[in-house]
Amino acid sequence: MTFFELIILATAGLIAGILAGFLGIGGGTVLVPLLVALGYTPVQAVATSSLSIVITAISGSLQNWRMGYLSLNRVIGIGFPAILTAQIGVFLAELFSSRLLLFLFGCLLLLNVYLVEVRKQITAQKKQQEEQQNSESTVDCDQNVALNPVLSRILTGGSAGILAGLFGVGGGIIMVPLQIVLLRETIKVAIQTSLGVIVITAISACFGHAIQGNVLWLQGIILGLGGLLGAQISTRFLPKLSDQTVSLMFRIFLVILSVYIFKQAWVQSE
Repeated sequence: MTFFELIILATAGLIAGILAGFLGIGGGTVLVPLLVALGYTPVQAVATSSLSIVITAISGSLQNWRMGYLSLNRVIGIGFPAILTAQIGVFLAELFSSRLLLFLFGCLLLLNVYLVEVRKQITAQKKQQEEQQNSESTVDCDQNVALNPVLSRILTGGSAGILAGLFGVGGGIIMVPLQIVLLRETIKVAIQTSLGVIVITAISACFGHAIQGNVLWLQGIILGLGGLLGAQISTRFLPKLSDQTVSLMFRIFLVILSVYIFKQAWVQSE
């Protein structure tokens, strides 16, 4: 590893850590494309990203917990099913070709642009209901609209686990929208809970990839240490930002990354 590559990895980890705290994602959406650009295979990029995410997510979640913004009950309820499904993602990552893996990753990013818009509409409707009805009737309405909470948590955590193993993204990229769509959480609560669940999904995914020999340990640790610092910065600033600002950042980020990933998939050899 050259000194230039070391600086790139540390800087990328810092940026990924900042995004982790702001957006409730593990940072894999930045790290996987970067590692591919540096010449590593997609499956190595996915596996190494999962190692980095373990460090980053633990750092950000500890900070959220110290500040009183993390509910362990929410994290456990969503994280438990993710432990098992992450291994399914690892298995699929071994089967898929590099081009297919990158193409599906790009599709995932675009899907979440839509889910963010759905989330925004649901949040607006909820605020309107709260303005028109008293607190008792509002609770009744939310209970009628929402799906079964247990089923919703299984779906959210299960989806996150598969994505963690398959794409090395921690799963937050799908957990944030699903928590708001299915569990009626606010965007900030969803982000903070998502980062806690990512600790569980990333550990499970990293373990599975390590058994397969896909993890690049030195690169992953360097990325993770940069992410540790970045997560500490962003988790301190998140409570000060408006929901609209965070939502806009999330959507812009997804669009930019999806364009890049599709470009990589187009030029990727089998």
